Amino acid sequence: MSDMLRQLMDNNVILMGIWETIYMTVISSAFAYLFGLPLGVLLQVTSDTGIRPKRALNRVVGFVVNFFRSIPFIILMVAMLPVARFVVGTALGNKAVIVMLVIAAAPYVARMVESSLNEVDAGVIEAAQAMGANTFQVIWKVLLPEARPSLLNGATIAMVTILGYSAMAATIGGTGLGQIAITYGHQRSKDDVIWVCVILMVIIVQIIQEIGTRAAKVSDRRIQE
Repeated sequence: MSDMLRQLMDNNVILMGIWETIYMTVISSAFAYLFGLPLGVLLQVTSDTGIRPKRALNRVVGFVVNFFRSIPFIILMVAMLPVARFVVGTALGNKAVIVMLVIAAAPYVARMVESSLNEVDAGVIEAAQAMGANTFQVIWKVLLPEARPSLLNGATIAMVTILGYSAMAATIGGTGLGQIAITYGHQRSKDDVIWVCVILMVIIVQIIQEIGTRAAKVSDRRIQE
């Protein structure tokens, strides 16, 4: 163990990096779903096979989602600096990073939600409509509940992706394990610091994956039956 790594551990820098990484991931995921879930529902509902087909609206929303999805995150961060400054008053630090993560992840979430909703059996939807359910009721009481296991699996994948994005936070002054690995590991040629950060990131991913998998299984009605 190098003196640098020992110093980081003694000063709780590593522990703080873990907390900041988890904090950014959880907050960004929550806001990404706040925007991405409605977008995904809109994409599915207005598609040609949806319950309220609207081709023009679907194409416009789909274009916007695909546009942001096609931009690499590192480039998107630079392009969205003015947006972050407008939203949180600064283009540096964790607040700005969270804004970037939400902008990058929301379109990704939207497509995952759309894919999950497409898996719902059309017969279940038709049965609900035959019983007089309106569009909102079909969405709220049929589509989302039936797709819950797939949605939870998608949320797990999204959180892992966002966690990976957060590692780039150091490029705009963000903190967390990514910043520790770059500043104290790479820039000072301390390989042990880099590998400790890598191992900790892997552990966090495994925890997220395990929680997500268990939640999906618990919510799966087919397994419960």
